[in-house]
Amino acid sequence: MNVAHVIWIWMENRSLGEIVGAADARYITSLAEACGFAARYEAVAHPSLPNYIAATSGTTGGIRSDGLPAQFPQLGPSLFEQAPSSGSFEEGMPSNCDLHDDALYVVRHNPEAFYTRIRASCARDDVPLGTPRSGRFLTELEAGSLPAFSFVTPNVCDDMHSCAVSRGDSWLARWVQIIAASRSYREGQVVLFLTWDENDGSTGNHVPLIVVSPFTTPGTRSNGSFTHYSLLRTTEQLLGLHHYLGHAASASSMRVAFGL
Repeated sequence: MNVAHVIWIWMENRSLGEIVGAADARYITSLAEACGFAARYEAVAHPSLPNYIAATSGTTGGIRSDGLPAQFPQLGPSLFEQAPSSGSFEEGMPSNCDLHDDALYVVRHNPEAFYTRIRASCARDDVPLGTPRSGRFLTELEAGSLPAFSFVTPNVCDDMHSCAVSRGDSWLARWVQIIAASRSYREGQVVLFLTWDENDGSTGNHVPLIVVSPFTTPGTRSNGSFTHYSLLRTTEQLLGLHHYLGHAASASSMRVAFGL
């Protein structure tokens, strides 16, 4: 199975127990119950940035702290370059492929901006998200013209980093329903993965991973051991790619677990 569009939405800094089953995350909990849920999914590092780089390149790049692209330029390949087409949609980003923080936009949550090999395409394809009523992501979703791989990042309030879980839950309720109602999703062309970059620092670095897919049996729960590298490998497989980046080559795929 090769799907036309894989979408990732990344949230921030919450452990599994803070989300699935929590009173402030009722919509996300409903997704976990109605869609696909990986109960033993782990981030690979702390703090945020090495997780974003790991998931999109197969390695943390030796990064152990957060910082700007000028501090941590990534010279190797990434999923953004590997995919047949790719794009990033960043809520609150003031201009395309912005390499600096601005208000509620932080570049460390925008991994495409760190890969120097694709800086020219980043200027074209790494764009502001827009709103549930207008903007490039909504336009391309409704037209069925999203890239093969889309990386979607809320701002630091809507992603739960700096605001309450309930704020992120409401944000996801709006956007996930829009994605699921789109013609591309209903025609079986879209797989959406929702996850968190890292947990709150507690043992294990367990975070939620939810698969929203027309191919996944409703209520599927997997107790398989998966990581951000599994997400990378699974996405590469879904897009028909035969070379796995970095640690994705040895990571467990999630395809069988979720009927993909």
